[in-house]
Amino acid sequence: MNILCVCGNGIGTSVLLKINVESAAADLGMDVTVTTSDAGSAKGTANMNDLVLTSPQLAPELEGTTTPVETVENFMDAEEIKGILEKYDD
Repeated sequence: MNILCVCGNGIGTSVLLKINVESAAADLGMDVTVTTSDAGSAKGTANMNDLVLTSPQLAPELEGTTTPVETVENFMDAEEIKGILEKYDD
């Protein structure tokens, strides 16, 4: 599964989310490839992924993509991230 983590600039919080998504996926035994992006670029690349994770504040910028967009309230909350990933675990 290809997951895109999106934040405002594509550097800080998206990388933090990426690390936590990879850890949560490993705990769940999921095979994932996680990339990061800034909000401006994400709309163009979202459709090349299976899932997009971002903050509730940035989600409206990704409307119109065919890829599911899930919001994460707390990028450090492993249980919240696992809960989202479990919905997409084949």
